[in-house]
Amino acid sequence: MSTYAEFVTKYPTYDRTHDIDELRQREYGRLDEMGHVYLDYTGGGLYAASQVRKHQDLLLRNVFGNPHSSNPTSMVATRLVESARQSVLNYFNASPEEYVVIFTPNASGALKLVGEAYPFGKGCHYLLTFDNHNSVNGIREFAHAKGADVTYIPLMLPDLRVDEAMLETYLEEGANGCANLFAYPAQSNFSSVQHSLEWIEKAHAKGWDVLLDAAAFVPTNRLDLSKWKPDFVPLSFYKMFGYPTGVGALIARRAVLGKLRRPWFAGGTITVASVQGDKYYLAEGPAGFEDGTLDYLNIPAVEIGLKHLESIGIDLIHERVRTLTGWLLDNLSAMKHPNGKPLVRVYGPLTTQQRGGAVTVNFFDRDEKPIDIRLVEQAANEHNISLRTGCFCNPGAGEMALQISKMELAACFSQPGRDQRLTYDDFRMCIDDKASGAVRISIGLVSNFEDIQRLLAFAGELLN
Repeated sequence: MSTYAEFVTKYPTYDRTHDIDELRQREYGRLDEMGHVYLDYTGGGLYAASQVRKHQDLLLRNVFGNPHSSNPTSMVATRLVESARQSVLNYFNASPEEYVVIFTPNASGALKLVGEAYPFGKGCHYLLTFDNHNSVNGIREFAHAKGADVTYIPLMLPDLRVDEAMLETYLEEGANGCANLFAYPAQSNFSSVQHSLEWIEKAHAKGWDVLLDAAAFVPTNRLDLSKWKPDFVPLSFYKMFGYPTGVGALIARRAVLGKLRRPWFAGGTITVASVQGDKYYLAEGPAGFEDGTLDYLNIPAVEIGLKHLESIGIDLIHERVRTLTGWLLDNLSAMKHPNGKPLVRVYGPLTTQQRGGAVTVNFFDRDEKPIDIRLVEQAANEHNISLRTGCFCNPGAGEMALQISKMELAACFSQPGRDQRLTYDDFRMCIDDKASGAVRISIGLVSNFEDIQRLLAFAGELLN
């Protein structure tokens, strides 16, 4: 196996990231104490010990009440929630005059807020790339219900990027004076392709509102909302810094937030509601979208997590992830069976240019048949390696990568008894001898060279 010296010769900037090794030992020592190789950062980030201690200390030293009041304990909770809200704006360099932060349970909750309230109508469009998380795909159901057209922009093999000429053609359909929404991920949660942030203003110029799914992008990349101006940015904080789970956000431009029309009202979202008068008045700004009582005990941990990331530096994290991803791609791509057939097929770019730290692959035997991803995961588990298998809630990218055709899918879905229910095993049988999912290896905040070497050693065992 290649050595560390070979690695730093090819990726010399890794040596500038050794502060993260000290951080791992100090704050994430449980990884090495328990022998874990954690390579599922796209699924969820890891928390530092100090994050938990600081949050615990905050809880133990204070008395907090439901923020929907003006009593002393409620006011303390309100101040911390608003401080966390401001810290999110600060972290993303978003002006409070231009953007608001709406706290949600996660990125999916943020996307549902947009989907159910966006003013789609007959003749309007919902445009999105094949490469999207299912929570973005799901907005199409709201669009369909309101009579809007839904259009998917396909991806191009082998890198799974969008044909920009085709994108330009589709964007021309936005200049109709209707409510048109364009949605895409800043970084794919399947292939880790980073789609251009310049599309935001291209779409704006053609009359589109823009939803930028930032959930997979922001854990290792800087998103500066003073430079890039998407209208809706959903994210989950646990993907950024591990703790707390159950808290996400929708960062929304005030000007476009005013277009949304909520289909209901709830506790906390109104200023006045009447039973006898059959009338209600929605609160302005974030309060009108934050249903019920916020998770006011966990939201202060968001500010603690953001400060933790700031203390490390997102550019340092980005460089650490970039170099390790390059090394992983180089070595996996080079693995061959004795008959010369490749062990691995990578779905997405083979270089670190305009891509993130997730490497999605399938393993193949010497006869070029895919090795069942469930067997790969089981074997990885036995080595205490945490990776992820499946299609990662991104069916469009998966269908393109695995070259599953529309005809194959139609034949599968139209079989008797499958109008409402289809199990994963049923789907595998439909696809026959094709791979029906993939293996995702994702690098993150405190990944190190040893993690990658252990993964490569495990991959080498699959050659046998």
